[in-house]
Amino acid sequence: MRSRVKNAGANLAIIRRLVPNLFRLDTAKRKGGIYTRRILAASSDSYRATLLGLMEI
Repeated sequence: MRSRVKNAGANLAIIRRLVPNLFRLDTAKRKGGIYTRRILAASSDSYRATLLGLMEI
């Protein structure tokens, strides 16, 4: 992932560190590791919204 505009690289570095922690803190009863949860979050809008805490809206 390349980004060369102003501080975009630093912003993406923070996001790359934050996202695995969201998967570790997930309380859903889903089997599988972080890799499986990443694939699931990429393919399921509802699971991604649950991870980000957007289901209450």
